[in-house]
Amino acid sequence: MSGHDHAAPERGDSADAPSDGAFAHPVDDSSRPSPYAVSRRSSGMLTTLFLAIVVGAALSWIPLPYVIFKPGPITNTLGTLDGKPIIEIKGATAYPAKGQLDFTTVRVTGGPGVRVNVFDLVEAAIRRDQEIYDRKEIYPEETTREQIQQENAAEMVDSQEVAAAIALRETGRTVPERVVVSQVPEGSPAKGVLEAGDQLISVAGAPATDSAAVQTAVRATKAGQPVAVVLERKGTERTVSVTTRDNQGVTVIGILLGRDYELPVDVTIAAGDVGGPSAGTMFTLAVYDLLTPGDLTGGKRIAGTGTMGPDEAVGPIGGIRQKLSGARQSGADYFLAPADNCDEVVGHVPDGLEVVKIGSFDDALGAVKAIAADKVDTLPRC
Repeated sequence: MSGHDHAAPERGDSADAPSDGAFAHPVDDSSRPSPYAVSRRSSGMLTTLFLAIVVGAALSWIPLPYVIFKPGPITNTLGTLDGKPIIEIKGATAYPAKGQLDFTTVRVTGGPGVRVNVFDLVEAAIRRDQEIYDRKEIYPEETTREQIQQENAAEMVDSQEVAAAIALRETGRTVPERVVVSQVPEGSPAKGVLEAGDQLISVAGAPATDSAAVQTAVRATKAGQPVAVVLERKGTERTVSVTTRDNQGVTVIGILLGRDYELPVDVTIAAGDVGGPSAGTMFTLAVYDLLTPGDLTGGKRIAGTGTMGPDEAVGPIGGIRQKLSGARQSGADYFLAPADNCDEVVGHVPDGLEVVKIGSFDDALGAVKAIAADKVDTLPRC
C-alpha cells in the first residue's frame, strides 16, 4: 500500500465485520497529516524547483555585454610543446638551458561571438584573480571574432621576429630590417591594392623607415584622400594609390604593419594557439639564452610578460593581475613586469612571488642574471 493509505485494522479486528457482537473501533487518524496536504506541499516544491530551473536556464542564455579576464596557461619558452622545442635554431650553435623562462597569458571570456552570462559574472566577482570589463572597453563594437584572431596571430608572428632579431643583435650579429604589410583585413580600403608581404618603400612621399614613419605619413593626410604608396612585391617595385579613411578620428589605410628581418640565423618559434605581442620579452630572453653559452637563469624559474619593441623597449600589456596569479599558481618564483604596468601590480602580487620592474631588454637581461646569482635584493620593484 502507498503511504497515503489509512492504517490497517488492529489485530483481532476486521475491517468489515463485527467482533464479539460489536463493531470494530476505527483507528484515530486525527493526528496524522492529511495525504492531500502532503500532495499540495510536494506540488509547491516541484513548481518552485521547475521555476528555478527555467530562470537558471534563461539566465545562462542571456548574453551580457562584458568581458572577463582570467589567468591563462603558462608556457616555458625554453621547453617543448607537443613534443617539439618551442624555439629551434639552425645555422648557429644552440646551447642547452636548464631553467625556465615562462611567458604568461590571459584567458578572455566574452567578446565578439562569445558572450558571458550572469553566472560567469558572479564567479568573476568573487574571484580575486578575475576581472570584469565592459566589452566596449576591450573590443570596438564592429570588430568580429575573425578579425581579432587574425590580428592576434599577426602580432604574435611580429613579436617573434622582433625577439629573434634583437637577440641576434645582442650576440653581435647584423640584422637588417624592412617594413612590410603583414595583413590587409576584409573591408579595408587597401583590400585588393596592397597584399600581405608587400615591402613598403615610401608612403605619401615619406620613406618607410619604420612603422612609426608610415603611420605619421598616413595621419598627415585628410581622411578620404588617396595616398601614394611605393612598394616592392616579388622583386618588382611599383606605385599604387590607396584611399584613406577615418577610424575614430585617426586617418588610416587599413593595414597591419610588420617587419621583415633578414636573419643571419634561422630562428623558429612555435607557441601554439597563443596570440598577441605580450610574450615578446620572454621570447627575446629565451632566444638569447639559447644563443649564448652557459645557463642564463641559473636553473631558476622566472615568468614574465611585456611587448618587445624594435628599439628594445619593454611595453605594457593587459591582464597583468591575471598573469601574476597564473605565474604563481604554476610555480614561478620570480616575475618580470613592464614598468608601465606597475600601477596595476602594486597590491596584487601573490604571496611568494618576487616581482621585478623592467623597461628595456637590458633591464630584463640584467634582472635574469641577478636572479641567477641570487642578488634579487638589488633589483628595482614596482
